[in-house]
Amino acid sequence: MRLTPEKKLHLVSGRANLPLAEEIAVSLEIALGEAHVAEFANGELHCRFGESVRGSDVFIIQSHSKFDESSLNDSVMEQLIMVDAAKRASARKITVVCPFYAYARQDRKAEGREPITAKLLANMLEVAGATRMVTVDLHSQQIQGFFDIPVDHLTAMPVLVEHVSTLGDDLVVVSPDAGRVKVAERYSNMLGADLAIVHKRRLKGQKHAVEAKDIVGEVDGRTCVVIDDMIDTAGTIVSAADQLMAAGAARVLAAATHGVLSGPAIDRLKNAPISKVFVTNTLPLPPEKMFDKVEVLSIAPVIADAMEAVFGESSVSEIFGGANQS
Repeated sequence: MRLTPEKKLHLVSGRANLPLAEEIAVSLEIALGEAHVAEFANGELHCRFGESVRGSDVFIIQSHSKFDESSLNDSVMEQLIMVDAAKRASARKITVVCPFYAYARQDRKAEGREPITAKLLANMLEVAGATRMVTVDLHSQQIQGFFDIPVDHLTAMPVLVEHVSTLGDDLVVVSPDAGRVKVAERYSNMLGADLAIVHKRRLKGQKHAVEAKDIVGEVDGRTCVVIDDMIDTAGTIVSAADQLMAAGAARVLAAATHGVLSGPAIDRLKNAPISKVFVTNTLPLPPEKMFDKVEVLSIAPVIADAMEAVFGESSVSEIFGGANQS
């Protein structure tokens, strides 16, 4: 006798970005499962799924970020525990969905005696039991090679391009540094806009200090959109905006996938010559980080489409026309 069990999709979420997980569940037209994550008195975490996941394809969503009184590292540990719980509950496949993947900037040894923490986190997720990874706009694409499991690298480009395209015809897409030129070029091609590059250098011995130097491209009298993967302390974006305005730009806007907005970022952006800051909801923005310049766009439909493709064993790259691979 041959039995062909029906495939089941089970979606659960950590606590770091529940509103995004709920949006994804609505897009997929399924219910968000109960993970029942709780803390013991000493801070240790515990997880118990509310229903059986035996034989299911389990998707575990967690943005690696601070939430409530918990740290970014707490959110990482929470996802690892949920993966382990799914493995021990006999899930058929376990896909970790990390809209924001932590430690992505530590992808190489820039100086001696440093860790490669992006690789360490990849190892931890695999050892916990993950069989696939879905993430959005990694800081470095080579991080995909840190995993020995399939990685679906998504991009927020469709969401940001759709919004930026409404800003007018005389647009210039600006790369804030040489490392982002390739990404900015893809945006400029999709928008039919010109491309400019801000040459910058980091100040030696200062992790968050950036100095903009020169601009390559014509920006005088035009609307400039600075594109980056994340805005953390906003040093890079603000430095680029100052340089663009000094070169005669009519206005400067910023667009990024991940709105980390840590440390002095809010004050810098409020005081910077930037009209609008567009970010997606890969990371939750608490009320204290919301101000009139910030506009949050939803990445949920993109992630939901990718998850549906993964579950249905169809192509993820076709969703983006291959743009997520370059």
